[in-house]
Amino acid sequence: MDAREPVSTPFNASSTAAEVLRGVDLTGVRAVVTGASSGIGVETARVLAGAGAEVTLAVRDTSAGDGVAEAIARSTGGIRPRVARLDLADGATVTRFAEAWGGPLHLLINNAGVVTGGLERTREGWELQFATNHLGHFALATGLHGALALGAADRDGARIVSVSSTAHMRSGVDFDDLHFEHRGYDPQLAYAQSKTANSLFAVEATRLWASDGIVANAVNPGGVATGLQRNFTARQKESLDAAEAAGVFTYKTVEQGAATSVVAATAPEFAHSGGHYLDDAREAYTVPDDADLAQHPHGVKEWALDPATAERLWTVSADLLRT
Repeated sequence: MDAREPVSTPFNASSTAAEVLRGVDLTGVRAVVTGASSGIGVETARVLAGAGAEVTLAVRDTSAGDGVAEAIARSTGGIRPRVARLDLADGATVTRFAEAWGGPLHLLINNAGVVTGGLERTREGWELQFATNHLGHFALATGLHGALALGAADRDGARIVSVSSTAHMRSGVDFDDLHFEHRGYDPQLAYAQSKTANSLFAVEATRLWASDGIVANAVNPGGVATGLQRNFTARQKESLDAAEAAGVFTYKTVEQGAATSVVAATAPEFAHSGGHYLDDAREAYTVPDDADLAQHPHGVKEWALDPATAERLWTVSADLLRT
């Protein structure tokens, strides 16, 4: 395990995204927030726009996105966010989004996520949670690498925020069966695998792109009641209730849930430092892969930060997207 002291900030579990950005001027910053039509994505976009950033809401439902953009403009008095269609499970829309982007990009908040109650696949045959939560964001980030490099040169650094979850504690990445073609399908394990992948992405993106001025960090927003839970099965709901009862998490407000994303996106402590996993607005402590989730609800497992695994996942992901 890493013996160094985790990176801390002035913020904690009860901090809100607005508190993180109090007194911060983001004028001139261009930001993309995926999944910004509901949940913590809306609040993340709102506070960034309120601080002066030029925000693009990357969403599947542009009608819902337009409603959010209008509400943000009214509540902040700032520039109305731009709305663009992005379906992370549809590679063509990811490619179109990246190719249509012009000029620098300073912040990429890979916030969108999906939870399924049963096995669903993309047209390529990929398991939907892994395809959406990891592969779609991987394709988006690599497609926007040039824009992020321009942003880094423009403002002394660009950042990627990869939204992970405590769920990563339940599973590493099964390279022998990424898409559940041979093992029985468990939607909770599939989600967990995708969230571990989100963290590993931040590790390898930082290794590859730090020389371009780009760093990436993974974040756990904590337990927040959002639309993400709408497809939960009875078993998934029972598991969530049991985890809450065991003290694995305490529900946060949407405003508190968005805070850790905003810390990773804007706090000076992470301006040039990447490959970390943040929890409660600061870097989490690392625990062994066999650690019990109930005993370490604010930890990050070694398998989610392992450089060799991160490099392998990057190679496998790139190969999948080329097929």
